[in-house]
Amino acid sequence: MSRKHFPNLGQAPLVAEREAGAPRASRMHMRPILGAADLVEDAEAKPVGVIGQSLAAADERSRRAGDIERQLSEGQAVVELDPAMIDPSFISDRMPSAAGVQATLLDAIRDHGQQVPILVRPHPEAEGRYQVAYGHRRLKAVKELGLRARAVVRIMSDEELAVAQGQENNERQDLSYIEKARFAQRLEQRFGRATVLAALSLYKGDLSYMLSVVSRIPATLIDAIGPAPSSGRRGWIELADLIAKKGALASAEEAASDAGFDALASDERLKRVLSAAKVSGPPAGNGTKWTDAHGRTLATITTTATKVSLTVDKKTAPDFAAFVVDRLQALYQEFEAGERRRR
Repeated sequence: MSRKHFPNLGQAPLVAEREAGAPRASRMHMRPILGAADLVEDAEAKPVGVIGQSLAAADERSRRAGDIERQLSEGQAVVELDPAMIDPSFISDRMPSAAGVQATLLDAIRDHGQQVPILVRPHPEAEGRYQVAYGHRRLKAVKELGLRARAVVRIMSDEELAVAQGQENNERQDLSYIEKARFAQRLEQRFGRATVLAALSLYKGDLSYMLSVVSRIPATLIDAIGPAPSSGRRGWIELADLIAKKGALASAEEAASDAGFDALASDERLKRVLSAAKVSGPPAGNGTKWTDAHGRTLATITTTATKVSLTVDKKTAPDFAAFVVDRLQALYQEFEAGERRRR
């Protein structure tokens, strides 16, 4: 494996001391891994107690940075960090996954160690801490096992982190369709579509449709269903289309609130909600029941602005349904004959 190089990770020279006879200057070590300088201030600047605390904190930061820089200088592109010092990404890309998925990863790392390093950057707002670009589940696993996290440390902007996060997940096909759609939506709101296209390697048309789907399904309903990792895009597109119909959203949300819904696997929850949305509400338009002399409903006539639909109940009158179909040609010929006579 080729070694990775980290620019500007070397140790900067000490600040030159002041001219002879002047008080000794504070010393400054640049710690690019920590994202800030370590200052050791003069004894005259602070009370003794504060000096001790400052020196202890500076020494600890210096020790941690020095250890990481030593590993990098020895050619170790992957360094080991305390998981307690690593925070999640500022932009979420995952929904809660099934317990079995995380358990499988935990067992693998317990048996074989963390084979794939995570990517982190020096935390932009918390000195001495780090922030994950990708590898959240691996970080959670090593933390539970009491291990140090194997990581690559890279200085990145917010946008660079988001692109790295999206590209890694996209290459591993690790996110479900709805997780990817929500991640794209969050990126688009913060950075714009150019960043989303770079992060997820999407065509403009695919991205537009993906954003349309996730915007049409309420976030609360998506959360209730979960990532549905095996369902692909078709089920989510169908749900987005269905809930646009009158009464379908209410039926879908009612299904999601049923007792036992949470106990289902995420893919089964999506199927349950889809089934509820399909049979929901009255037919569109003003449906009229057509009954026979005995009061039995044999058909429903539905009228909209663009079409008239005749639905025959095959359970109640299967022979009548076949008769209507057989008579369509004759009925149309009768209609045409009447039109000719009127002319």
